[in-house]
Amino acid sequence: MDNIVDSLQNAYQVFVAAAANVLEAKESCSAQKTVATDAALENFKQKWELFRVACDQAEEFVESVKQRIGSECLVDEATGSVVGKSASGPAATTGLPPISAVRLEQMSKAVRWLVIELQHGSGSSANAAAHSHPPGAPFDARFSEDPAQ
Repeated sequence: MDNIVDSLQNAYQVFVAAAANVLEAKESCSAQKTVATDAALENFKQKWELFRVACDQAEEFVESVKQRIGSECLVDEATGSVVGKSASGPAATTGLPPISAVRLEQMSKAVRWLVIELQHGSGSSANAAAHSHPPGAPFDARFSEDPAQ
């Protein structure tokens, strides 16, 4: 993370310096268009693009961390491991008993397979799979089907 912050900071400083160079070139040439101002503007555009790339990389990093934290929180809440950490947290207020991480992973895989089947146009088999219960897997009443669907 420090590397990303340093990269962003360096790109910003170089970008600001390029902007200052454009202003200095314009001032020294009495706002006339010259080779020096064109070069300063071209350098400024390059530094702007590099700064945008650094910003995009930082944003991608933040998004990946947000997703990872969200996934960890979901697993913690589903498995009940947040109950011990905070009695006033969301898991403590749901009133649902925790499920095992293995069961959560099984459900996640089942959902992924259904999405893949739906994307490939096999809606009838996906629909049948969604309403059937795999043999050997314990039934979890907390995730029963909604009769309104």
